[in-house]
Amino acid sequence: MKKIAVINDISGFGRCSMTAALPVISALGVEACPLPTAILSNQTGYPSFYCDDFTDRLTPYIAEWQKRQVHFDGILTGFLVSAQQAERMIEFIEDFKTEDTLYICDPVMADDGRLYGTYTAELCEKMTELSKLADIITPNLTELCLLTGANYHEIHEKQGQADYLPTIEQLAKSLLNERRKTVVVTGILNGDSIVNIVVTADSTAEETSKRFGGSYSGTGDLFSAVLAGSLVRGDSADAAVKRAVRFLECAIKDSFLEGNDRNDGVNFQKYMAMLTEKTGREHAEN
Repeated sequence: MKKIAVINDISGFGRCSMTAALPVISALGVEACPLPTAILSNQTGYPSFYCDDFTDRLTPYIAEWQKRQVHFDGILTGFLVSAQQAERMIEFIEDFKTEDTLYICDPVMADDGRLYGTYTAELCEKMTELSKLADIITPNLTELCLLTGANYHEIHEKQGQADYLPTIEQLAKSLLNERRKTVVVTGILNGDSIVNIVVTADSTAEETSKRFGGSYSGTGDLFSAVLAGSLVRGDSADAAVKRAVRFLECAIKDSFLEGNDRNDGVNFQKYMAMLTEKTGREHAEN
């Protein structure tokens, strides 16, 4: 069975980060191997939270993996606590990424034009450095602007104009290099729609869903988990993004109709069959 090292925090409430990623990746028929960056009582969008920084525990934890000479088919990174931790993750990628390891980086830093409260300029700089080691990155629009030096508010004001999405596509293309082959810009607001753009050197594709309410905790984590699991099992980027978008559209609509608080995340558990159905059928056929 293929393996993904899942590097993220564990949040008790908020249906996000590793709490959301582990079941999703497992449902796609891939073994999820957790490496926690922090333990949180709940995600940071709530009025208060407790955070236990795991930076000091990373070295002995990772040393055991090195001792066993484990190999990962994929690596997925998300929320990090400090610049020191980001530096340790850069070392992890250098130690564990081989030619046949796909590294997907969700550059968790900001949303809606604002940095997350726990993020410093130094951490953002290190996160940018870490993202340069990735084969695929999944920034939202705010993070795309941070990575490219673009002005988020100027681009956001273009919403509804003819050059709005093309401008975002060009910013995404500017991040491509010999190592980073794909940029997926997630959750772009465009009227009553949410647009996700997949950019490679040779192509650009858009996957759109209907917009329900505002933003919800954990949707970026769920998206990157579906993407990572799908790609590692052999699906194309376009197919993986389509699966992630349809899965999230159902979960977000359900949560909107139920009146969920955004901090509580989305009802993705109800729609796990969308991920397991094909996996189970393929297993039966083999």
